[in-house]
Amino acid sequence: MNMQVKALTFDTGGTILDWHSGVCSAFQKVGARHDMSLDWHAVTNDYRRLAMKGIVGQVQPAFNMDDVHRTALDEVLVQHGLQQFDAAERWQIFHAWHQLAAWPDFPAALARIRQKLPAISFTMLPLSLVLDVSRKNDLDWDAVISCEMIGIYKPNPQAYLRAAQWLGMEPSEILMVACHNFDLNAARACGFKTAFVRRPFEWGPEGPPDPKPHPDCDIVVDGFDELAKLVGI
Repeated sequence: MNMQVKALTFDTGGTILDWHSGVCSAFQKVGARHDMSLDWHAVTNDYRRLAMKGIVGQVQPAFNMDDVHRTALDEVLVQHGLQQFDAAERWQIFHAWHQLAAWPDFPAALARIRQKLPAISFTMLPLSLVLDVSRKNDLDWDAVISCEMIGIYKPNPQAYLRAAQWLGMEPSEILMVACHNFDLNAARACGFKTAFVRRPFEWGPEGPPDPKPHPDCDIVVDGFDELAKLVGI
């Protein structure tokens, strides 16, 4: 990697965590108790879209993404005629976010990357969720920067600029790593270097909404082992 960077910041929700499998499994388990056979993949993706709509770009909201996951769950259950799910079942689905598995290629690559450069989770997810999934998956970050802490959510430019400020670095000294063009495009506009990591199964069988990296990405890789090698480990 020829670019001069001092740290890597990682989107976490879909880039690091397999949210679709974890949340879809929770829907399937609850649905089985009611003897239901729906397209749980579609239900899960509708849930994700509602949640993202509720949090992206927010400025000083009186809620975090946990709150949005709760309200979006109630909405998607109504949309799909699943109002009979009781409070305990709704909590089981909501809590699945705090139990997500990381993509298999990430934990070892993270450890390798940290031998050379700081690695930071930079995410719209709430801090408590990142702590839970990091402990579950043995993810040892140098720092966690949640937009909840900043009070401004990606892709608002101030979120990226504040993160760089907190790290004591110029944006150009940071490599933003994500599988979403909207995140990388916003980071690049603020001066960050950008790396697109393909996650073809992020949205389950449906596939991701933007699978092709923007041509201005500095790095495009198929997985985290490849990224670690480019970092020089």
